[in-house]
Amino acid sequence: MKDNTNDNKAVSCLPGGLMPAEQWTLPQTSVRRSLKDAIRHALKQLQAGVSQAEEPFESMDELPELSAAQQRRLAPEPDYAHQAEAIACSLKQARSDGSLSREVVCLVAPPFSGMQQALTRFSEPEQPDSIQSSDETWRVIAPPDTLCFDDQEASEWWDRQDLSRPWVIPELADFWLRSLSGLALIRELFRRIANGDSGVGIVGCSSWCWRYWGHYLENAQMSPWTPAPMDADRLGAWFTYLASGNGKSMIVARMTGDGLYVLPLPEADDAENSKSRKKRKYSTFLRDLAATSRGNPGVALAIWQRSLRARPDDDAKLEETDDKTDKQSRAADCWVVPLGRLSLPSMPQSKESVTGFVLHGLLLHNGLDMASLEAVTGVSTYELSLVLSRLKRAELVTCDPLDQRWQVTPIGYPTVRRHLQSWGFPLDQF
Repeated sequence: MKDNTNDNKAVSCLPGGLMPAEQWTLPQTSVRRSLKDAIRHALKQLQAGVSQAEEPFESMDELPELSAAQQRRLAPEPDYAHQAEAIACSLKQARSDGSLSREVVCLVAPPFSGMQQALTRFSEPEQPDSIQSSDETWRVIAPPDTLCFDDQEASEWWDRQDLSRPWVIPELADFWLRSLSGLALIRELFRRIANGDSGVGIVGCSSWCWRYWGHYLENAQMSPWTPAPMDADRLGAWFTYLASGNGKSMIVARMTGDGLYVLPLPEADDAENSKSRKKRKYSTFLRDLAATSRGNPGVALAIWQRSLRARPDDDAKLEETDDKTDKQSRAADCWVVPLGRLSLPSMPQSKESVTGFVLHGLLLHNGLDMASLEAVTGVSTYELSLVLSRLKRAELVTCDPLDQRWQVTPIGYPTVRRHLQSWGFPLDQF
């Protein structure tokens, strides 16, 4: 039972484990099968059929998005403490099998992957043994209030940080500004790491920040690691885990209109019901979602949350009973709108250069307040306010009400990345 619990936690946010960043590949838009497997799969789908009882009884296209209560139940946010444990286990395994030998490992991940939130949990009390190192808890290193240092000041600041015992930086992008006086902290950190002047440590870094520093300090040769991309099967397993209470029950999700199945995954469904139920016809939604999100879990979850629909009375019915038989007799727990019919953010027409500098600056620094954004882009506060307000209305950026930092949204990230590429900005590798 203990092994199953550990497996479930691994599925929760890190189903593919960690891998060297150079091994990362984009999820394919089509399933890679041998010709024999493709023919077998096609025949199974043709033979499956959809019984009259399973057909959608009405057009689902106009169904409302999930209520807040429904979303918390069917598409909740992940538990980052579990992801932290999965990261620690994956690093421990990599060290034990010899594939990772560096004392300081750089974990690079695209925005919205949850890496920063997970690494922040490393310092929390009562963490599992997998996160402990030599009976010591990890110390999270927070950035200073100001990021403008000369080389001497940066060296003195790092002297005050205890790097002799296990330490972790959740997000390296918080330690710099793309300006002449804003580079010293990271330069000094990598100098110490390269010289072996630090103990065991983890440096978390967004992929856009790493794109800059990987070229700036090319000779450092940090050999970063990254989470494996979410393909269709991994997304299906993760969504099932999130929606079903750590894998304790099965969720049924079907496409609007044609009724093709999205969840449960075919393998799990066939194993449990091959004797009692006809095999089901499945949609390519998860495969398309993996390609659209580029295997990014946070982006995929944001699109998944927007795609889900439920009848207005579904929430009340599910509140009334948790009976397993009743839930199994239902046509679906939720319905899924095809990606092609889903309303996703689009880029408003504006000056490409200004909009591009703003969005690229936000991604390089994992979010910035207005003053810092003006410093790194050279765009005036007045023009920034106009650009950001338009991007906010388009759901491409959002402002945190607590710290007033502007960030790109998960739902808008694919559009932002695609336009930055078309405008000639340097992209991350993910």
